[in-house]
Amino acid sequence: MSENELIELGKKNAAIKAIEDNLEKNMILGIGSGSTVVYAVEEIAKMNKIKNLNLKCIPTSFQSYQLIIENSLTLVSLDQYPEIDLDIDGADEIDKDLNLIKGGGGCLVQEKIIASNSRKIIIIADYRKKSNFLGEQWKKGVPIEVIPIAYIPIMKKLTSLGGKPILRMAKMKAGPLITDNSNFILDVDFGIIQNPQELDQKIIQIPGVVDTGLFVKMASNAYIGQKDGTIIKI
Repeated sequence: MSENELIELGKKNAAIKAIEDNLEKNMILGIGSGSTVVYAVEEIAKMNKIKNLNLKCIPTSFQSYQLIIENSLTLVSLDQYPEIDLDIDGADEIDKDLNLIKGGGGCLVQEKIIASNSRKIIIIADYRKKSNFLGEQWKKGVPIEVIPIAYIPIMKKLTSLGGKPILRMAKMKAGPLITDNSNFILDVDFGIIQNPQELDQKIIQIPGVVDTGLFVKMASNAYIGQKDGTIIKI
């Protein structure tokens, strides 16, 4: 098998194991975004059909909204169910303390809202995402969603914090990427992040920052697919 095939196998196996270990009847689920979540939703739909689990799913993005609909799962909203039993999501990087960098796909704010209202948060990833400290593996910087009118002064303030901010541009059209919340995203390279909680708090205090892709002390467990197809749970 090629390396890409091994990576996809690891993601799939991690997703299946995470769902098998954590899914229960009548759960309210948060459905995250990204490539690993696709495998998770497929497994959720399979178990829901076989075992008649009566699951209800809340999306974090348009992608997860589509996955819920395409897999014939019950779509609900945070307004209806503000307390979520289980949030299933991916991550761009996971450190030794289960702190995360998320937002490579641009959905960090809605993902964090769902996560913050969940009793349990399970992360699914492949071996490339695991590191001792944030910033070791993920080299694209911390995603930060900002109000468009403030992005220039925010970039200056982030530079003063030791970051190297870049405005994320759209890939298929001219101009910046626009989030589901009609905001911009700055990707900020802080190098190796020794204290993600302290950094997150400093960034959040900047006026015009909506939220950061630093998910500190939020994840309950992570299921990480290895090259050989095995799964490590942390």
